[in-house]
Amino acid sequence: MKRPRKLTVAERQYLQSMKLAAENWLISKKMSDEWVLVHRMTDITKMVPAP
Repeated sequence: MKRPRKLTVAERQYLQSMKLAAENWLISKKMSDEWVLVHRMTDITKMVPAP
């Protein structure tokens, strides 16, 4: 598995509009229709629709 990366400013704003705390999430995989996020502390994965 690739190492998750930090969010850009636009990605952070998008997650905040979805009511997620952007400082707690990293992007693991970014596909055309959805993103796979990984929580920094608990390693929980969440899939959100791409903007």
